[in-house]
Amino acid sequence: MARKRKKVKDPEIGQIKLFEIAQTHLTLSDRFLIPPFSVLESKAGYWQSRKRAWLDIGIRSELGRDAKLLGFESIVEAEQKNIPCPKCAGTGLKKGNICRDCQGSGKKFNNFKTLGTTSVFDPVLCELAYRWFCPPGGHILDPFAGGSVRGIVAAMLGYQYTGIDLRKVQVKANEEQREKIGAGRNWETSPKWIVGDSRELDTLLDNHLLSYDLMFTCPPYYDLEQYSDDPKDLSNAKTYEKFKEAYWQIIEKSVAALVPHSFAAIVVAEVRDNQGNYVGLVPDTVMGFERAGMRYYNEAILVTPLGSAPVRTSSQFGKGRKLGKTHQQLLVFVKGDAKKAAAKAPVEEVTLEQGGALFKSDQTIELPSTGEKISPADPHGDGIPF
Repeated sequence: MARKRKKVKDPEIGQIKLFEIAQTHLTLSDRFLIPPFSVLESKAGYWQSRKRAWLDIGIRSELGRDAKLLGFESIVEAEQKNIPCPKCAGTGLKKGNICRDCQGSGKKFNNFKTLGTTSVFDPVLCELAYRWFCPPGGHILDPFAGGSVRGIVAAMLGYQYTGIDLRKVQVKANEEQREKIGAGRNWETSPKWIVGDSRELDTLLDNHLLSYDLMFTCPPYYDLEQYSDDPKDLSNAKTYEKFKEAYWQIIEKSVAALVPHSFAAIVVAEVRDNQGNYVGLVPDTVMGFERAGMRYYNEAILVTPLGSAPVRTSSQFGKGRKLGKTHQQLLVFVKGDAKKAAAKAPVEEVTLEQGGALFKSDQTIELPSTGEKISPADPHGDGIPF
């Protein structure tokens, strides 16, 4: 007969943590937060649950950005809004997108276009990058800062963060988020945002080269979104070649700011030119980092919620055979020796507390009351590891 185990109502992971996580056994998720495979399922329940927990602390990364920005829907689920009839402001449709309220006009219009959403960086993806690739308490450099989320997540987890953004209004919104969310929290260090052009990174950072432990960022996807009218904004580049030139320059200066034996992680996705062809942003990102002296080390596919992809794909695939994009890529590069970089950023051991015993990630069990340690082979004599 198998041993009957006592149920534990509220087992906890025995370490400083941000959220309560109820578990009954150790898994890859226990040890590494999310299973560290080359496909990251951001639409999975465990991911979405953790994302909601992050957003519940008050993160509003969309603040400071123009509401007309569509946003890349693999970052955030798109919100669909009805467009009022241009003649009578009604929103009722008949077949063929004709307004019920003034159907005599017979004018057709698109009433179900995705509008009013901006791209909000996924805080869970951010947490993974920090925990997996940055030393505890390390300093993170973000040359394409955008909204507040990457800085807020860094502060909540005890990392230092410096982000660069061209837009004063964006930096101001981020700082307001910092003050609101940071109030009453004992952050070891607050996130810092600098207004400026990352092509001048060495000047903006007061020549603090070789000072940062991780570069983590998400660049503009060429002209997919236009963030401002500033000619220095990469999303305003007249051609992809001009965009790439500036992009590579920023990568080069960011890599120069990293300490030896460190990682850089960047979230990118392909975009199309005005002929409908991919521009090659992903391979050009790899080339940019290799030109700057880093080695291509990891890549992962971030599978994302569908959002409005079915609506968009119903048109674009039929007309041009363009597949609906429901993923992005997380690319990781290493500066120097990968083993030394990994040794500086150890993944914290996760220990499960249950019934007064400590179930450790190497499958050993410790009894703090007696100091006894139990072999992982068969602790109960019933053939069950735990």
